[in-house]
Amino acid sequence: MSIKQKRSPLRVALGGLLSGIGLLTGVLAWEMSASDMPPVSASAGAADASGVERGAYLARAGNCLACHTARGGVPYAGGREITTPFGTLVSSNLTADPDTGLGTWSQDAFQRAMHEGISRDGRLLYPAFPYAHMTRMSEADVADLWAFVQTLKPVHHDAGEHRLRFPYKLQVSLALWRLVNFSPERHQADAGQSRAFNRGSYLVNGVAHCGACHTPRDAWGGARLDARLSGATMPGDKWLAPSLLDPAAAGVQDWPAADVVSLLAGGQAHDAVVMGPMAEVVFNGTQYLDEADLDAMAEYLQALPRQPTEALPFLLAPQDQMEIGQALYDKHCAACHGETGQGAPGAYPALAGNRTVTMASPLNLLQAILSGGFAPATKAHPRPYGMPPFRTLLNDREIAAVATFLRQSWEHQARPVSPQDVQAAR
Repeated sequence: MSIKQKRSPLRVALGGLLSGIGLLTGVLAWEMSASDMPPVSASAGAADASGVERGAYLARAGNCLACHTARGGVPYAGGREITTPFGTLVSSNLTADPDTGLGTWSQDAFQRAMHEGISRDGRLLYPAFPYAHMTRMSEADVADLWAFVQTLKPVHHDAGEHRLRFPYKLQVSLALWRLVNFSPERHQADAGQSRAFNRGSYLVNGVAHCGACHTPRDAWGGARLDARLSGATMPGDKWLAPSLLDPAAAGVQDWPAADVVSLLAGGQAHDAVVMGPMAEVVFNGTQYLDEADLDAMAEYLQALPRQPTEALPFLLAPQDQMEIGQALYDKHCAACHGETGQGAPGAYPALAGNRTVTMASPLNLLQAILSGGFAPATKAHPRPYGMPPFRTLLNDREIAAVATFLRQSWEHQARPVSPQDVQAAR
C-alpha cells in the first residue's frame, strides 16, 4: 500500500506555473533557433514533362488555385485574404518570382513546407496552409507538385502581410499550437481495404484536404479529430461545410456511387447542386480528376461511418410567418422550383426533400437566398442554371419567412428561421 503526500493548492499552482515557464522557454529557444536556420540548399535537376503533368493534376486535386489567387488576380500569385477567428491571413505567391514567390526555393525547402509546415527561412507556417493534411502526401507526389509550380510564369506580386491579433501573430504561439495539434506523418494504407478505398482516403484526407473545411475546430483553431469530417462553419461564418458522416447533411452513404461521382465531376446529381465554397472546389478541382480517382473518392466517402447530427427539438412556426413565406414563395420561387417544391429536372433542383433546406442549420439555405444559387460551370454542365440573389429585394423578416416556409412544408420538420438568423448570415 502506498501513501500519497497531500499537496497544497498553492504548491500545485506554483509547480504548474514553473512547468509552464519552462515549456515556454524551451519552445521559444527552439523557435529562435529555427528562425536562424539557413535556407535549404537548392536541388539540382529539372523535372521531366510527365512529372510536371502529374504535378498540375495534383494542384487541381488540391484546389491550390482557389486560395493562392486573389480575386481578379493572376493565378497562383497569391494575395487572397482568408478570414479566421484570429485575424486575417494572406495567401503566398507560388510563382517562380525570386523576390515575392518561390524563385529562390529548392525542392527540399518546398517538401519541408508541405510535410512539416516550415518555410524556407525556418519560420513556422500558419495552418491555413493545410500542411496538416499535405504531410500525408508521398515524397514522389510532392516532387511532382514542385515540378509544376516551377513552370509557373514568374509574377512579381507582394501578397502582403498577415494581420493577426496578439498573441497569435507570434511564432512562439504557433510553436505551442503545433505541439498540441500537429505531427508530421505519411498516408498509411489500410491492408483490410481495397486499393480504391485507400486511394480515396489518400485524396480525401491528404491532397484534397476535405477535412480542412468539414472538420470542426476548437477554440484555438485545432482540428477536433474526435469529430473528423462531422461538419463545420467556414471561416467568416457565412457557409457551413456540412457533415460527411450524416446522410441528412452531406453524407453520401445511401447514394448510388454514380451520383457521388456526378456531384464531384459536374457539380450536380439528381436533386443536389453544389454552391458556395464547394462550387469553387468542383470548378477548380474535382471536375478535372480522372474517373478512377473520382470512383476512389466515392468509395471512401460512402464507407465513412454514419453519425447523425444531434437534432434540436422541433418547433412549429407561427401561422402568420408560414402565410407570409408561402406568399413570397408563390411570387418569387414557384415558377422555377414548382408549386410543391418538385423542381425541374436538369434545370432547377427540387426543394422538397432537399438536404440544404432541411439541415439542422439553415445557414446554407439563407446564403442561397441572400446571395443567389450558382452551380459551377463544368464539362458536364457548361451552362448551369442559376438563381438570382434576394439580398436587397427582401428584408430579414421576409427571408426568414420564406426560409421557414421551405423548412416546414412538404412534410419537412426543420426548425423555423428568425430575422436574427438572417441578420447573422448577412
